[in-house]
Amino acid sequence: MAIGRDRLDSFLTAEFPAAEFPRILTSGDAATEIARVAREDRFNLIIMPTHSGIFRQMLLGSTTAKVINDADCPVLTSRHAQTIAPRPLEHREWLCAVGLSSNSERVLRFASQVAAQARGKLSIIHAVQAGDTNLPIQLDLREEIHSAERQEANRRIADLQQMIGVDAPVRIAVGQVKEALLEAAREADADALIIGRSHQPGAHGRMRDLTYAMVRDSPFPVLSV
Repeated sequence: MAIGRDRLDSFLTAEFPAAEFPRILTSGDAATEIARVAREDRFNLIIMPTHSGIFRQMLLGSTTAKVINDADCPVLTSRHAQTIAPRPLEHREWLCAVGLSSNSERVLRFASQVAAQARGKLSIIHAVQAGDTNLPIQLDLREEIHSAERQEANRRIADLQQMIGVDAPVRIAVGQVKEALLEAAREADADALIIGRSHQPGAHGRMRDLTYAMVRDSPFPVLSV
């Protein structure tokens, strides 16, 4: 512990003076301890890197994945800082992915608040799940179905924005949900992507496949709430 304390106290002292930025040292499983300390000390946000390099496209760090699943507070994940070119401060584009579930109001309300605090412009993306392209359905009928689904999604998002008091541009993507959301995110040139997590921790809880894919493959930092 003494060696760990010395290394921690000497880390980035110019950027984060110990007198202003307290340093916490614990022992045990890293993810479990991070989630526990954040919960017990009532932290508002955890910031962690994902893996960088060629392996990043195949997996997240196990510690990051477990923290996202176990933490009660929002978790901001990003690639290692040295792989990201700094953005100018005046470029503040925040993107919120909503799925129109019972959780969507909470996520969009949070997104509108943090975007306002950062003086950023908020946009919304939503994916309409495309049907099985192998089914023998006429092209014009498929387009008709997707058009109706887009209109219904736009209506529900408009109702949601009105209830929260938000007026953000909306983009509806059609396709397999993960791929459609990621493609929309790549085209958005945003600074951060905000996504929702389930309230339920554990094996069937917050770290769903969609959350994992968005955190792993997003072209910019992801704030999961």
